[in-house]
Amino acid sequence: MNSICIATYNGEKYIREQLLSILGQITPIDEVIISDDGSTDATLKVIADINDSRIKVYKAGYRNFKKNFENALNHASGEYIFLSDQDDIWLPNKYTRCLELLNSYDLVVTDSIVVNEELKEIIPSFFRYYKSGKGVLKNIFNNTYFGACMAFKRKILVNALPLPLTKEIGHDVWLGLVAEMIGSVYFLEEPYLLYRRHSNALTNISTNLSNRSNRKLYIKLMSRFIVFYKVFHFYIKNHD
Repeated sequence: MNSICIATYNGEKYIREQLLSILGQITPIDEVIISDDGSTDATLKVIADINDSRIKVYKAGYRNFKKNFENALNHASGEYIFLSDQDDIWLPNKYTRCLELLNSYDLVVTDSIVVNEELKEIIPSFFRYYKSGKGVLKNIFNNTYFGACMAFKRKILVNALPLPLTKEIGHDVWLGLVAEMIGSVYFLEEPYLLYRRHSNALTNISTNLSNRSNRKLYIKLMSRFIVFYKVFHFYIKNHD
């Protein structure tokens, strides 16, 4: 049994389309874990109306995207775990292709096609646009681990939880960095996701990695230092 983890919040507009793209690929014994962070729209009704026993909803009230995802991860029982956003679309064979690669690697990241609200292509390859790839230092300074494109073995989850409390480290980059430090990572240069960008999307798409945040330079540098410190501490703890 494998787990697909989704954090939802006011996602009524796209969640049905996303869930149907997932449910059509996974097996009857898999589970879709949804942690809903107190949606005030019809998100939970849309999910309930799908009426699929593989979907398990856990209500939360964090008002915090990272904590909401951590709640979903804490409820995952599967041997392999997939991360999913509430507003994207899985392309055919994403599930099976990731499982094939997880026979050889501990964490897999697939490429994606960046699209707008109407699913019209904006960027044909997220990987090429952001120069995605492995490397602890590379991803400390310019993260290219994006959760919606990731799947990993349970051993990565066990070692990554609990997530660092600091808001400077996202759940996805932490999972990716942990996988690099204790296992093996593979970046698959084939798109298996329509990565939808819209006005309410949390992740900013910019033409330059350095412009993804409008924070002041000294704050960015302090953020990178915090990430480096957490990574260094984890590495020392696990390589004594």
